Amino acid sequence: QVQLVESGGGLVQAGGSLRLSCAASGSIFSIPDMGWYRQAPGKQRELVATISIGGTTNYAASVKGRFTISRDNAKKTAYLQMVSLKPEDTAVYYCNAKIKTVPVEPSRDYWGQGSQVTVSS
Repeated sequence: QVQLVESGGGLVQAGGSLRLSCAASGSIFSIPDMGWYRQAPGKQRELVATISIGGTTNYAASVKGRFTISRDNAKKTAYLQMVSLKPEDTAVYYCNAKIKTVPVEPSRDYWGQGSQVTVSS
């Protein structure tokens, strides 16, 4: 019923930019939190950035100053603007959202399908 659909991944040279999008759809009451995670080959999945419904953001130290997370609550969409990309940013990026489908029930985690971001040197 509830889905997260990602778009915007691709191949760029070091120093380039990409913007990822994550659109939620289905029967949704609210989305308290949205965020992005990434997983590089042979490495653990790590948190990249999160944003609350009120706009409070949190970033991994490795991306601070280079990545910006934002959200459009009317569109139920989160974005990750990535600039000054480095080869070490190469990974599959996953959108995550905590979503309430019923007002009095706790939120549940949902995940996007993953987007490949490759940064060449």
